[in-house]
Amino acid sequence: MGTLVVVDCEAPFGVGAPSVGDMTEFGAVDVNALREGREESFHGTDCSEDTFRRFREWLAPRMPVVFVSDNPAYDFQWINFYFWKYLGENPFGHSGRRIADFYAGLVGDFRNTQRWKRLRRTKHDHHPVHDALGNAEALIRILDGER
Repeated sequence: MGTLVVVDCEAPFGVGAPSVGDMTEFGAVDVNALREGREESFHGTDCSEDTFRRFREWLAPRMPVVFVSDNPAYDFQWINFYFWKYLGENPFGHSGRRIADFYAGLVGDFRNTQRWKRLRRTKHDHHPVHDALGNAEALIRILDGER
């Protein structure tokens, strides 16, 4: 299956896409490591080439990687844009997975896209590493059978 990596991106209010402005920071958490009791995370504090080179280096031993997010339509566009801009490739490939869709499918109600959030342990405070960690915790609980 590869390594599940939960990603969360932050951008200034009103900057909803790379064509409008830059994101301010992002966080990533290795779900596989977290399941084994280790917190392995990456905090990108800007959207520079150096940051994305370091992020790729962090991802390298985890390959293949699967991009997971609470809102991949938003988060994936940022990560994809900067990987292609600076490095000419995206280690995540061409798509991401949405936690809410996975959860909704498991409970058999496609409209049930918010209830999974109660499974977070870490408070959702808009710090990208904290938010990615909380989402990873919820995903692990879902994978372990909690609904």
